[in-house]
Amino acid sequence: MSDQTYVVDDLIAQDIDAYLDLHQHKTMLRFITCGSVDDGKSTLIGRLLYDSKMIFEDQLAALEADSKRQGTQGQAIDFALLVDGLAAEREQGITIDVAYRFFNTERRKFIVADCPGHEQYTRNMITGASTADLAVILVDARKGVLVQTRRHSYLCHLIGIRNVVLAVNKMDLVGYDQAIYDAIVRDYAEFARSIGLDRFVAMPISGFQGDNITTRSANTPWYRGPALIDHLDTVAVNAALDRDTPFRLPVQWVNRPDLDFRGFSGLIATGSVRPGDAIRVLPSGKTSTVTRIVTRDGDLDEAVAGQSITLCLADAIDCSRGDVIAPAAAPPQVADQFEATLVWLNDEALIPGRAYWLKLATQTVSATVQQPKFVVNVNTMEHMAAKTLDLNAIGVVELTADRPIVFEAYADNRTLGGFILIDKITNATVAAGMLHFSLRRAQNVHWQALDVTREARAALNSQTAHVLWFTGLSGSGKSTIANLVEKKLHAMGKHTFLLDGDNVRHGLNKDLGFTEADRIENIRRVGEVARLMTDAGLIVITAFISPFRAERDMVRAMIAPGEFVEVFIDTPLDEAERRDVKGLYKKARAGALKNFTGIDSPYEAPENPEIRVDTTREAAEDAAERIVNHILGHWMPVI
Repeated sequence: MSDQTYVVDDLIAQDIDAYLDLHQHKTMLRFITCGSVDDGKSTLIGRLLYDSKMIFEDQLAALEADSKRQGTQGQAIDFALLVDGLAAEREQGITIDVAYRFFNTERRKFIVADCPGHEQYTRNMITGASTADLAVILVDARKGVLVQTRRHSYLCHLIGIRNVVLAVNKMDLVGYDQAIYDAIVRDYAEFARSIGLDRFVAMPISGFQGDNITTRSANTPWYRGPALIDHLDTVAVNAALDRDTPFRLPVQWVNRPDLDFRGFSGLIATGSVRPGDAIRVLPSGKTSTVTRIVTRDGDLDEAVAGQSITLCLADAIDCSRGDVIAPAAAPPQVADQFEATLVWLNDEALIPGRAYWLKLATQTVSATVQQPKFVVNVNTMEHMAAKTLDLNAIGVVELTADRPIVFEAYADNRTLGGFILIDKITNATVAAGMLHFSLRRAQNVHWQALDVTREARAALNSQTAHVLWFTGLSGSGKSTIANLVEKKLHAMGKHTFLLDGDNVRHGLNKDLGFTEADRIENIRRVGEVARLMTDAGLIVITAFISPFRAERDMVRAMIAPGEFVEVFIDTPLDEAERRDVKGLYKKARAGALKNFTGIDSPYEAPENPEIRVDTTREAAEDAAERIVNHILGHWMPVI
């Protein structure tokens, strides 16, 4: 027992309040265990829990009873039984998720994540690593450095984990042979250098027998380093390191102003702040001075990284959720185009050009991802060409947000550099990403203010700009009805322009094919053209299959509120195929036309279109008249 344990025991006996205060102010270390399958991750965690006494007597009795049933009474307990979810793992023969456990020593509190070793669960490993201060990468002494050892090491380095422990486990099964240990460390060091991992701490252990876990083992007299728990107790945690960097407060909540109080709340990501500090609110760039730092327990003279606070400012400046408060003299960057590394976490591959929700700190924006520059082979570190990212792939991409966001490089700030992508339809998290830098074109291209506004142009035309977006299957009647609508509006003296899908592909989009990615880019370009035409004050009519909801929603987001009207030409597939006015369905059925909507490519029908037309019940002329009346009923005179 250590001298520190005696001191703590005496403190408990003499002053329980002082002990509780000491316990409350312990630092917290989050760490993960990872590596290949069956390297002993769960057993190691079980050993840590057992030796730290964070195990209840009934659990210990159950473990001992299990040992007795298996005829192993008197031998070492199977500490993997301490990890929750093991029953399901045994039933299915596979690790199914990340298991989190909490324990503490006299010096520090811990949260440990047991990450699956199987490649198909890389997404779970990323989840566990995203908030970790340290990674314990286990290697089976009998097997050495394996593919998953490399993969998990690369991911840990990529995700920004600053402290890595190489735990060469199961040394008892190789007779505590120093030569085997040294060879594994040399092999791993060579790989670590290749990925830019400059330093790590190596130690020989046996999670099953307890060697070098809580105390130095007599079985490895040649090992001079610390026991694992001693290293975990003393290594620097992110929260302490983050306090030495510039102040960053992503705003989570704005307290409503009243007669006496207005404040901006959030969790400090990095740095520290004091009353009197000059601050800048981004992306607006507005400046002010901190007057108070308010917390649940009263005002503070200083707040540091990891604390939740409310700031009061000297000036009534605009600041809302998603903004970032920073020192006036050292603000983060603001941009809308970036290079980033993506780890793809979804079963469905990345679709370049599709809009996803991007969540970074408290900011949420719509973002599109371009075709990857390359993907990384984690075994060889080779950069390989790819058109998309499949499940568990790691690639470098360029992405564009629909508006500027506040950010820093992930290497400098995990909070303002790390993000996730969310599918807009399913709300599933599809990727984790790390920003590298903003693209030069994003820094050098600025919006030019114009004196003649879009409202002035619309007023000159005596109309309000609109986009009538016709969508439906091929042969549904989109172009026919759209043409009739334009004729009627033109006869009324309205200024219009019709963008037809086939016509656009003869010029602007002639370089695009009919893959899913090309169709998305086709719609994006048309949406941008339609937006420019509404800026000119025109009524824009488009007739495109536009089969995906996400892309129609993308165009809707481009257009001013209230000006986008989705017109769903709801013609059943069998009716559209019966008409087959262009002979396309016949070709598609014969296999001569690939990726044809309705046959071998899906059509996602609108869920809440502004106008729905059933061409099996309504004539084209009547439908066009109804659409015109609908639009006219929404027009307001522009003065």
